[in-house]
Amino acid sequence: MVGDSGDEKNMLYLCGGKIITMSNTSAIAQLLMQRELLLKEYQEEKEAYRLHTQSMGLARKVTRGDAWFPLQVGRTYYNSLNQYCIEVTRKADEEIDHNFEYGKPVVFFSAEVPEGDLRQAGHIRYFNFTGTVSYVDGDRMVVAIPEGHTLELQNSQSPVGVQLFFDETSYRMMFDALDRVINARGTRLAYLRDLFYGRHPAEVFTFEAMRFPWLNTSQERAVNDVLRAKDVRVLHGPPGTGKTTTLVEAIGETLMRETQVLVCAQSNTAVDWISEKLVDCGIQVLRLGNPTRVNDKMLSFTYEHRFSDHPDYPKLWQVRRDMRELRHKRREKGERFHQKLERLKELAVELEVRINNDIFGQVRVIACTLVGAANKLLDGKKFGTVFIDEAAQALEATCWIPIRRANRVILAGDHCQLPPTVKSLEALKGGLGKTLMERIVENKPECVSLLQVQYRMNDEIMQFSSDYFYHGKMTSAPEVAHRLIHEGDAPILWFDTSAIELGEDEKDNFKEQFVGETFGRVNKGEANLTLSLLQIYLQRVGKQRVLDDRIDVGIISPYRAQVQYLKRLLKKRAFFKPYRHLITVNTVDGFQGQERDVILISLVRANDAGQIGFLRDLRRMNVAITRARMKLFILGDAPTLTRHPFYKRLHDYILRLRGLA
Repeated sequence: MVGDSGDEKNMLYLCGGKIITMSNTSAIAQLLMQRELLLKEYQEEKEAYRLHTQSMGLARKVTRGDAWFPLQVGRTYYNSLNQYCIEVTRKADEEIDHNFEYGKPVVFFSAEVPEGDLRQAGHIRYFNFTGTVSYVDGDRMVVAIPEGHTLELQNSQSPVGVQLFFDETSYRMMFDALDRVINARGTRLAYLRDLFYGRHPAEVFTFEAMRFPWLNTSQERAVNDVLRAKDVRVLHGPPGTGKTTTLVEAIGETLMRETQVLVCAQSNTAVDWISEKLVDCGIQVLRLGNPTRVNDKMLSFTYEHRFSDHPDYPKLWQVRRDMRELRHKRREKGERFHQKLERLKELAVELEVRINNDIFGQVRVIACTLVGAANKLLDGKKFGTVFIDEAAQALEATCWIPIRRANRVILAGDHCQLPPTVKSLEALKGGLGKTLMERIVENKPECVSLLQVQYRMNDEIMQFSSDYFYHGKMTSAPEVAHRLIHEGDAPILWFDTSAIELGEDEKDNFKEQFVGETFGRVNKGEANLTLSLLQIYLQRVGKQRVLDDRIDVGIISPYRAQVQYLKRLLKKRAFFKPYRHLITVNTVDGFQGQERDVILISLVRANDAGQIGFLRDLRRMNVAITRARMKLFILGDAPTLTRHPFYKRLHDYILRLRGLA
């Protein structure tokens, strides 16, 4: 920003080398600014990938989940989309989480590793081709690669691995979407752009409210608000308020009025979740992109499955095989060869069009990720409504990808929970992290439907989040308000690690420290205390009760290094062996959308300077504390954390509940 005027009408922005006057905060000017910020994010991420590739050791890449090494290279085949695929399996520790998922670009490499020690890995040699993840499940992955490279992998003298490659495609789609919105004139897209950025009211239909006795009052009102919306509606769902239930109901009712709708979300997991719920309601769904959770039910409504299951597919497969054989042999020369190939191409296109028309004509919902909405299969298709779930976690640019295909937009999510990931500090400060959902909530509060009754948490766990993030508007359903694991239990406790009596030689164990080549933050004393508290609690509840009632546990830390350390400790402690299937350890981001009977949060930070780093992102803490149904343990160094007003207020709230303040 140039200048420091507080007058919004006269703000100046430097964008693309030009100074733009923000006359009445013009939508186009702000989108141009956003494009510039997205370019900074793109450049930063690309440079980070380059440095990551050049300087980061193989051991760290594997530990971070960005690489699989070593690989077992398996069979090759053509999938139903005529892509040449290779199947690989990792041999590494299966407990290491990874970041591979459908659609992500990857690159193969080979490396010499003396005595199998990844820390001593020699020079990494990258193969001169890239691939795309077609399918991943556990330790098995299928990658689509160009033909002609299989022998390079199979005959490599050194062990082979695969790592994530820089994702140019997603950025290209985001830039394209922004350019389309910026350049739109006199179209529905231009109207929505100006509406979302302006103050003039969105249009609505007027009709008597419909009754949905199976929903609560705020859910029923939200569904009616969605049906009345001509332009846009925001379905704001705080933790445990039944956002998915309400969204599914709204989609079902919309399909009473429209032939087909587009349903999108930021992540594959969220698309899977909403798709499953729609299928359970008997709605025909077509899932573009492979599902994250792989089971027969999910696979049955994927595009690939429906395509290969079509009656005309065997004929298409034969035509494609004939084309490959013709190209391979090339015995025929001249015009006859080209005529024969062209006839086969025309027949293949005709069959593909016929199959696709049948598939798309039979379904009511097209479901995909936001970036997946750029799929060529959707070219030329328009929808009355696009529903965007997880809208508060998506960069605005990604939301415009599906919006250009629709007449009206329904956004669902919670901007008080996890924000989108922005890696460039400059772009973050410039406002790239502000989502389209936040923008509409700010500009058009009358378009927001807040769900108010939560069905997850004991009332004491819920109340702090309600007061701090939702203006005290949340209430607890009677069936969960006073639910406890055992009588007399305290639903929420803070264990102040600074108050533990320790010898001088033990105090350092309860201070944060950097570990290993990852330079991650851990607090070893706090990690051990976390598991000790859990052990005592499970013993108090009783082994048989825990196993019979399947009382599940989540251990959360904002720091990945602490998560990895906790996982190693958990594996070593024999006491937890019978309970391991009930215990999950992960970061806050890893627990988004999940819930557990018991949650333990290890906050890690403990230092004399009162530094808390990205614990200042309070939306992450909102996610962490609202995962618990009946029991919440918070472990943290109070003198460090309570210098921040949020943690002071949370600490005081818990002390008051326990009669200690």
